[in-house]
Amino acid sequence: MPVSPTRGYWIPSNRNRVPRGRDAGRGGAVERVGVVGCGLMGAGIAEVAARSGSEVVVVEGDDAAAGRGRTRLEQSLTRAESRGKIESASEVLGRIRVVTDLEALADREVVVEAIVEDEAAKTALFQRLDEIVSDPEAILASNTSSIPIMKLGVVTSRPQQVMGIHFFNPVPVLSLVELVPSLMTAEATTERARTWVQETLGKQAIDCQDRAGFVVNALLVPFILSAIRMMESGFASAEDIDRGLVLGAAHPQGPLALADLIGLDTTKAVAESLYEEFKEPLYAAPPLLARMVDAGLLGRKTGRGFYTYD
Repeated sequence: MPVSPTRGYWIPSNRNRVPRGRDAGRGGAVERVGVVGCGLMGAGIAEVAARSGSEVVVVEGDDAAAGRGRTRLEQSLTRAESRGKIESASEVLGRIRVVTDLEALADREVVVEAIVEDEAAKTALFQRLDEIVSDPEAILASNTSSIPIMKLGVVTSRPQQVMGIHFFNPVPVLSLVELVPSLMTAEATTERARTWVQETLGKQAIDCQDRAGFVVNALLVPFILSAIRMMESGFASAEDIDRGLVLGAAHPQGPLALADLIGLDTTKAVAESLYEEFKEPLYAAPPLLARMVDAGLLGRKTGRGFYTYD
């Protein structure tokens, strides 16, 4: 059986394909949510869905990644309980299953993809989700921050049910979600997603066109790239750049610290997507950013980026 290019998500044949046509109870709250990927973003999406009362299945690529995902969820929910954000971490955890089999998503009403920012991996995954998810009106969503939603929709037999639902890190804290329909997404799909995001998850949604960067990253990433170029040229240190924006512009954190939080690989992927679409020099990834990604210095998630972390 072939495997998707980067993360080990099995893409088997469709011999076990689940028949479609399941009645998902239209008009009620979403009860069954699926998430693919249990990294920072996937775990956060799973957490907020479970905190809203939904039963959540999270799929990871292998047992080791699933174990790390469970630990990430346990730690986050334990912190939330200690801070009085939730009554019981164990109760929320009881609504989450972390597994390694994509077939466990067959009965989901909403599935959110949150794997690596790689177009080949995502398109292979959406082809497989199209085979597996039995409800023909289920929302197949991507949390991508850079890949056009149309490219994901057209590899399925139901592009009208495919859209972007882009959360922001840390998902349990930040309230914004970007809703990104493609040219093929049905209006009813977008409105169901809006209801889920706002009424069930308690987030605030904004509407975006299916173009690189959507709204926030199309504004934010060129700003971060400018800060990287400023540091790269020796004009100012990372500390002074960030301190200047925090103290002089009332930003909660500086652009380089923010890049470390986002992940330098994700920052580079969004920059490349923006540059490919618009060919504007301000979107081009600076050489320093490319070298740091090549070296595996990706920010907080690897312990070192523009700063060093414990």
